[in-house]
Amino acid sequence: MVRMTYKKAGVDIARASLFKKNIKGLVRKSFTSDVLRDIGGFGSFYRFPKEKYKDPILVSSSDGVGTKLKIAALANKHDTIGIDAVGMNVNDILCAGAEPLFFLDYIASGKLDPHVLVDVVKGINDGCIHAGCALIGGETAEMPGMYQAGDYDVAGFCVGVVERKKIIDGPKIAVGDVVIGLESNGIHSNGYSLVRRVFSQDELKRYSAELLKPTRIYVKPVLSLLGHQVTRSPGHQINGIAHITGGAFYDKISRILPADVDVRIKKSSWPVPKIFRLIQNKGAIEEREMYHTFNMGVGLVLVAPPASARSIIAKLSEYKLKSWLIGDVTKGNKQVEII
Repeated sequence: MVRMTYKKAGVDIARASLFKKNIKGLVRKSFTSDVLRDIGGFGSFYRFPKEKYKDPILVSSSDGVGTKLKIAALANKHDTIGIDAVGMNVNDILCAGAEPLFFLDYIASGKLDPHVLVDVVKGINDGCIHAGCALIGGETAEMPGMYQAGDYDVAGFCVGVVERKKIIDGPKIAVGDVVIGLESNGIHSNGYSLVRRVFSQDELKRYSAELLKPTRIYVKPVLSLLGHQVTRSPGHQINGIAHITGGAFYDKISRILPADVDVRIKKSSWPVPKIFRLIQNKGAIEEREMYHTFNMGVGLVLVAPPASARSIIAKLSEYKLKSWLIGDVTKGNKQVEII
């Protein structure tokens, strides 16, 4: 009788343990002084820096990369996907004015490929360093039968903090405010199921360098506007922040609006990258659908009083981040109009 083992069933514990051991040195590069233990334990230890805050509120987010992973597999390029996983999460909590503290990842595959997964974790760690947070742990799961050969999934979870009095959630948005659009780094991590229907496999490979550009992480430039944990400068008042991801301009901006205002976006006020027009033309996609699916070159929007706009744009330029006045706030009922 053949004796069955976990390895014969498709799960190689020794290989997984070696992978985790090999990434320890890499992950330590994102550690801050508040990380108390190395990765590999049953839980991750993080000392909350309570001395920096008066009335801290924790803000959390969980998100994944979606079918952009299919493009990474097709191009056999996996070193930026992890940045996407971080960016999708830290940009979300940034919309509340929160500073990310730490990040945990979840990577699942049918069969662990250490070379691929090291590239993925490298990207996650790079994203954490760029966002100023620590990668303190995660889970690597080998699940034969759940994923086809070469497929894997990546998701993440982050926790950040903001002073209660400095929470940004939209109620201060008022008629007359302006909308500032911050440049994206291409498609980011939404709309790839549509992209994959529009382009052939050969076209996906041909455009893979553009399609795999990682999600831009806006944490440091935007926190610089908010003054971190110090008093905000009157010249950098921000009343609302929206991360332009799934649902894009229509859904994400309306989410932060008070009940009595609308936002009007002028689509001619910034240059739309060529990749979006290529997708639109190849797929015969209507204009509204494009602005309801893709960021169209604007990955984050800030809503601010008009007197603050010039100083905000100037500050963002110090981080080599382009931004534009793309709209304004009018009377209404939580609608977004694109003209």
